[in-house]
Amino acid sequence: MDRSGNSLPSGNDGTKRTVAYYYDEEVGNYYYGQGHAMKPHRIRMAHSLIVHYGVDKHMEVLRPYPARDRDLCRFHAEDYVAFLREVTPDTQHEQLRALKLFNVGEDCPVFDGLFSFCQTSAGGSVSGAVMLNQGRSDIAINWAGGLHHAKMREASGFCYVNDIVLAILELLKHHSRVLYVDIDVHHGDGVEEAFYTTDRVMTVSFHMFGDFFPGTGDLRDIGHEKGKYYALNVPLKAGIDDESYQSVFKPVITKVMEVYQPGVVVLQCGADSLSGDRLGCFNLSVKGHAECVRFVRSFNVPLLLVGGGGYTIRNVARCWCYETGIAVGMDLQDKLPFNEYYGYFGPDYTLNYSPSNMENKNSRAYLDSIRVKLLQNLSTLQHVPSVPFSERPPDTELPEDEDEDMEARYQGHRWDGAVSDSDSEGEHGHKQQHEAAVSEAAFSSRRHPQHMQVIQQEGDTAMDEDSEKEIDKMTEAPKGTGHEMDFTQVVEVETRESSANTNIIDSGDPSVTARDQQPSSSPRSPSVGARDQQPSSSPLFVTPAASVSRHSPHTTSTALQSTVVLVSQAPEIQRLTGHNASLEISNVPDSTSMPHSLPGSRIN
Repeated sequence: MDRSGNSLPSGNDGTKRTVAYYYDEEVGNYYYGQGHAMKPHRIRMAHSLIVHYGVDKHMEVLRPYPARDRDLCRFHAEDYVAFLREVTPDTQHEQLRALKLFNVGEDCPVFDGLFSFCQTSAGGSVSGAVMLNQGRSDIAINWAGGLHHAKMREASGFCYVNDIVLAILELLKHHSRVLYVDIDVHHGDGVEEAFYTTDRVMTVSFHMFGDFFPGTGDLRDIGHEKGKYYALNVPLKAGIDDESYQSVFKPVITKVMEVYQPGVVVLQCGADSLSGDRLGCFNLSVKGHAECVRFVRSFNVPLLLVGGGGYTIRNVARCWCYETGIAVGMDLQDKLPFNEYYGYFGPDYTLNYSPSNMENKNSRAYLDSIRVKLLQNLSTLQHVPSVPFSERPPDTELPEDEDEDMEARYQGHRWDGAVSDSDSEGEHGHKQQHEAAVSEAAFSSRRHPQHMQVIQQEGDTAMDEDSEKEIDKMTEAPKGTGHEMDFTQVVEVETRESSANTNIIDSGDPSVTARDQQPSSSPRSPSVGARDQQPSSSPLFVTPAASVSRHSPHTTSTALQSTVVLVSQAPEIQRLTGHNASLEISNVPDSTSMPHSLPGSRIN
């Protein structure tokens, strides 16, 4: 097996790369439910293309070990992790208050194998970070990761566990500075929130901004205190094409690399920024999207590639396969090799496809103004931030014993690999009418604005409707099983119990920590996370002298009007970044350890 790859002739990119690729063959079996836009099956489709192109022969293919509770609790609250482990479709009726509390239900449903899916996603990203830390690979890939919306104590935007934050915490053990770049069409709010007040992590997000989920990521959101100017947001408008996107991406990233000099880069490659995505409204081609990967790779800095959004699954598979080829240095031919999902890619059966003729609402003047403002902000950073000498936390150690009972990890509903009617849009984003009205309503907050229209080009085709309906019957969850949730019950239960919840923090229980606080008054709002909570009167908090609004007073979205806690409440972030201005942290445990150290098991 040739693990070195071929160098790409880009900038100073003259060295070969060792690539570690994480894939669990069970990931495609997880099923969010009938009509849901998120389909983990896309990862299996991408893997199939990767194998049939022979890209796997140029990298080390590893099965990630599932993240354990204590790994997840380095960022997430213990009660939230416990809930994810325990809840099932059969028992969710018994946990109505918890569903409300943790924002689980519609966009983030309870499905069979939910916790195992979270373990796999997080395990791949953390394992990739360990590989980079140990110098065993130059690039690590986990397409099952990239779930950037998850908060410390709540699910959001189809994301339950924030694998990116967990991976960055691991990288901070070896690297003084970590750069996070997000090219998903949605703002990377969960990651930005976690590191908003530290200079050890710079977050750069290129995203749709306006009447669009999650509603955050204004150009004026720049970080706070030590983290001021270390959060960069690039708010874009609908219809942006390859040329316009790169006119902002390359100058900004070039300046970031020059000024910040990161020791490692994490690149979230959400594919919902592609043209024709079911929930997106950008107009990038596969090559245009992948150019971001190629450009970041050219800086010769250790690189962790993770997945993210992407809801036209055949295009997601194309994109991530192409970008895996770029990681190892392969130039993949456009004609697709025959594979078990070949029929998905008709009628052209090619790796690339043409973007639509939708209007690009990003004028040159608008993009120039954004670029100038971001470069000005970067110019205010006078020097590369340093880290004081301190004892380095031990690496996360993962088991090397392959005798783990893999069959015990997940034995729930299995996805049969067929396309449902929710994937039957044409190549340029035309979604056929969906029969699952409830699911459609749940996704309304993530769709592009109602005024945006994608114009169909001649020759645009859609998959056969009759076959789609037949496939739906095969994959639809049985009716009358008791898994259907009436969320009006959740609101009623929460109202009845609200008075009992108000005194939890002030109970005087010394075991209560900062992350045990109650969420904001709108826990179901997908854009409201830990930073949107009001400081408690508990002595656990040092209340800031003045609250800081993340958004301008004239912003129309009510979700953007909240006041923020200035520092992420995860103790591990406090410990690794050395910044605890608004929290008093005590009894912080050391990072996880196990007897053996191997970041994944090799797949033969």
